[in-house]
Amino acid sequence: MLRTHTCGELRPEHIGQPVTLCGWVQRTRDKGGILWVDLRDRYGITQLALEEGVETEQVREQARQLGREFVVQVTGRVSERHSKNDKMPTGHIEIRVESLTVLNPAKLPPFLIEDETDGGDDLRMKYRYLDLRRAPVRQNLMLRHRVAQATRRYLDGQEFIEVETPVLIKSTPEGARDFVVPSRMNPGEFYALPQSPQTFKQLLMVSGFDRYFQIVKCFRDEDLRADRQPEFTQIDCEMSFVEQEDILNTFEGLVQYLFREVKGLEIGQLPRMTYQDAMRYYGNDKPDTRFEMKFVELNDLVKGQGFPVFDNAGLVVGICATGAATYTRKQLDELTEWVKRPQIGATGLVYARVEVDGSVKSSVDKFYPQEQLQRWKAAFNAQPGDLLLVLAGEENKTRKALSELRLEMGQRLGLRDRDTFSALWVVDFPLLEFNEEEGRYFAMHHPFTSPKPEDLPLLDSPATIGQVRANAYDMVINGVEVGGGSIRIYDRAVQARMFSLLGFSDEEAQAQFGFLLDAFEYGAPPHGGIAFGFDRLCSLFGGADSIRDFIAFPKNNSGRDVMIDSPSEISEAQLKELSIRTAVAGK
Repeated sequence: MLRTHTCGELRPEHIGQPVTLCGWVQRTRDKGGILWVDLRDRYGITQLALEEGVETEQVREQARQLGREFVVQVTGRVSERHSKNDKMPTGHIEIRVESLTVLNPAKLPPFLIEDETDGGDDLRMKYRYLDLRRAPVRQNLMLRHRVAQATRRYLDGQEFIEVETPVLIKSTPEGARDFVVPSRMNPGEFYALPQSPQTFKQLLMVSGFDRYFQIVKCFRDEDLRADRQPEFTQIDCEMSFVEQEDILNTFEGLVQYLFREVKGLEIGQLPRMTYQDAMRYYGNDKPDTRFEMKFVELNDLVKGQGFPVFDNAGLVVGICATGAATYTRKQLDELTEWVKRPQIGATGLVYARVEVDGSVKSSVDKFYPQEQLQRWKAAFNAQPGDLLLVLAGEENKTRKALSELRLEMGQRLGLRDRDTFSALWVVDFPLLEFNEEEGRYFAMHHPFTSPKPEDLPLLDSPATIGQVRANAYDMVINGVEVGGGSIRIYDRAVQARMFSLLGFSDEEAQAQFGFLLDAFEYGAPPHGGIAFGFDRLCSLFGGADSIRDFIAFPKNNSGRDVMIDSPSEISEAQLKELSIRTAVAGK
């Protein structure tokens, strides 16, 4: 080994020992009579000291020539540091350097390799190998490692077997767009990269493997945002001979274990919430329950009073922002403009303040006397100092807009603390959702999700198909869906019926999923599973908005890797070998 210790290892008990360290030069400080060098590796930073009259002038002159990010090897003795730094684990010692070797010089980096850098996102992504030297980025990847190792320990203890599934598979029409890979040996035919190992894990259940998991790469060709990447990682799991409650208990245990091992927190038992209640009280199926601010429906209280906005609305609904009655008229006008933005979609905002004396002042006082405004206050269980915010319009659109407003108010009022965690299960999703544009049903989760057994008769009538509930469940933490799954269909007849409801002909179903339907005829066990967004879990544990911060070499918002300049064109010779001719629109 070129070193005896790492740069984060030495402590006062090592004082007097000869050591050899290797690492990168973080910075140098030359005070004339003494020269300090901070040496860094992934374990930490150790201060090197070269004092006039102690070290040879040759070594001091070498050290003066060091630039940022030079790779060096130093030998010396551990000494007590005169000016100690309690903020550094190695802050009580330094190395009195006796010899120094430059293993590799370095160009001046395009940005500071510091916790707080001067490099923008694009520049840091171009030089990601340098960005990865920064402590915050390195710590993110170390956290990712700890989550992965803890996941494997827990699942191994529950008798799960880790099995790899193929990366080159068959393209299927449901879900997001596939990334496709041409086959040289089968001209004109293509593989797809898996959006998830769904069908393979079901086949493993048919194979009798009983309990499977995999920390696996998945690929989806969809528009990107903070919590999306074209390639991402799942904790993918499946179990046989189980019911929904078995799945929930097993993987609630996993998440409790991860919080305990990685964060040192006990999150307790996770509450359950139906999809219907999530939509009714929070306006979306992944509610942030770190704070209350539940929806209160006002139709019965506000209609018929001559205020057209409420009288003509399908739904009048609001939230109570605790302690926000101090908002000024300017702040309320700004909030009104905020909800009217196209991405929110509200037509306006009605507000009412609960004054110190308990009276209510609203923006629609001329339509609603104090007696009726007091009923509003009672409906919200509002107290003096609270602010009521009310939206009206078409039901689904209004719930969506109020959901966004609720989250915004939670942020403004400091209720969405990154160090506070609130987890729950959302259950009883609809099995199908109707797409008006295409005039047909789509699976809310995927085509292999089992309906609730008691809802099976509802599939017989077009009038009740939309009421069928799925045997499906999502885990939500802090308003983020971190995992989802279902009990699967394992009967060929029921699966064929599901394909039919989704608009597949028998021939199309056989062509796309014949291998799975055929497998169901050879003794498929009842089974179910779940997949967690591994990157999302890591970002939650790390207190970050973007999963990109927890991926070693991520893509940018255009799906490009600007470091290696990918995707890129390939040569005509490669295209010819693959029997492909390209014609790009607009070129």
